[in-house]
Amino acid sequence: MRDLALGFRTYTIALALLGLVGQCVAPGHASAAKGYGSGGAAWVEPPTGNGASAPLPTTALPTAELSVDGRTANPPASAPEPVRKAIYAANRITRKPYRYGGGHRRWRDRGYDCSGAVSYALHGGGLLGRPLSSGRLMRWGLRGRGRWVTIYANRGHSYVVIAGLRFDTSGLGERGPRWRTEARSSRAYFARHPNGL
Repeated sequence: MRDLALGFRTYTIALALLGLVGQCVAPGHASAAKGYGSGGAAWVEPPTGNGASAPLPTTALPTAELSVDGRTANPPASAPEPVRKAIYAANRITRKPYRYGGGHRRWRDRGYDCSGAVSYALHGGGLLGRPLSSGRLMRWGLRGRGRWVTIYANRGHSYVVIAGLRFDTSGLGERGPRWRTEARSSRAYFARHPNGL
């Protein structure tokens, strides 16, 4: 009986590891093959209880829109997959507080600073392999504004506009990584964008 239980546990662990390998490796290769950004593994939404992935909300608008909850955003259905995934990733941390240095030592953290939050969203879209500081974001990707994603950075702060909606740790309301609908001046910031987006 003990051998049967041990065998079942080993079988279960092996299945779980195979599932993790499939989720962690494949998405990053798919994004890199299309020529987006600088690569990195993208997250995959966890399956629902019935084993199928739950459909994630989108909007028919050409730009992202703030959800009814006021915290998360819905990407345009027409947006490329890395853009949609970056928005869904950013949605995961919109209840986190601002924390200096947050998001730089580990992707999943208790709080995020400006560049940690931008890095988290880009990583979620399979566009960034490791967190970058604001100073490093000033030189990341290509110069100028992108069609779907634009990072604005200087030595003191960074934020990102994804599909027309700003994701920033500062602005009206709570501090911390949030979608912001009010305008912000981009003067004194370097604009950068991922390749192809």
